[in-house]
Amino acid sequence: MTTTEPSAPGEDSGSAADPVRRTSFATNDADRGIAAMSEFYTGLGMRPPTDASFELRMAAASTGPLLAHRFRLSTSESSGTGDVSGTYSVVHVLTGRLTVSSGKERIGTTLPFLLPRGPYGGRWDGLLELSTVVLDARSVEGIARDLLGAPDFALRFTGSTPVSAQMTRYWLAQVRHFHRDLLPNAEALRTPLVRAEAFRSLAGALLHCFPNTFLAQPAPSESAPALPAQVRRAVAFVDEHLHEDVGLAEIAAAARMSPRGLQAAFRRELGRTPVGYLREARLDAARQELLRADPAGGATVAAVAARWGFGHPGRFATAYRARFGEPPGTTLHR
Repeated sequence: MTTTEPSAPGEDSGSAADPVRRTSFATNDADRGIAAMSEFYTGLGMRPPTDASFELRMAAASTGPLLAHRFRLSTSESSGTGDVSGTYSVVHVLTGRLTVSSGKERIGTTLPFLLPRGPYGGRWDGLLELSTVVLDARSVEGIARDLLGAPDFALRFTGSTPVSAQMTRYWLAQVRHFHRDLLPNAEALRTPLVRAEAFRSLAGALLHCFPNTFLAQPAPSESAPALPAQVRRAVAFVDEHLHEDVGLAEIAAAARMSPRGLQAAFRRELGRTPVGYLREARLDAARQELLRADPAGGATVAAVAARWGFGHPGRFATAYRARFGEPPGTTLHR
């Protein structure tokens, strides 16, 4: 068995070499297993089984306001309670069957689902395997307010499962990208920009995939007159802050517009979104660095990509080739 003390969402942990706190745990001891699970499921209430039929395997990773974990549990005890106040937790049942109840709400599905805020109860079959993504609630709510340009907006989720099959696939794709492409890449995750983009991507997916009051907000009018001055301010801000953790909210604030209004203006003026422009500008900056870099001195495509916020070298290479017509490695060795 290997284990480290897990950290709660909202705490920054890890080391300079790897800022992601990684935890693995395996045990047949029910008391130790339940104690370990309690670190990830706030307010967990679960009785140890009366027989010896307990087995737990768990792996988790956390960085800042983001926690992702997966566990496989086999036990004769098939019920428990928890409380996820302060977070938004999305659970996906990989093996077994789980039913969650909170008040009159009852959730039993093979789709990824949002745990009820506050106290809940759960029942499952003997074998249960779950994948869970936990996002700090205040951070998600801040992103929603920033995107809407509405400091008093109150985020409330009105359903537990994704709004459509397409958005189910989108959520699962974002989670897979985080687990398969980002988590193994400790070099990229040392870059604060990559970590911030990872959280921003999952928080944005949560807001767009699950029913909530953010989705109910009206879109900006596409018939409004073009606003070239605001767009120019936004472009200048992006060009001056490429190395920083900026997103749509910060760009809109610099342009003195609402985020949705700026998106509409960018589409009219430039034929792309502000975030799309930011991504292209970072690709341009990465290209300039690759042209100046010396591979004989240890420069690598992956390191350059990470410095500009691209945590997955393969995706960076695809975007780079699409924009410049050649692989980044060709540029580096030119």
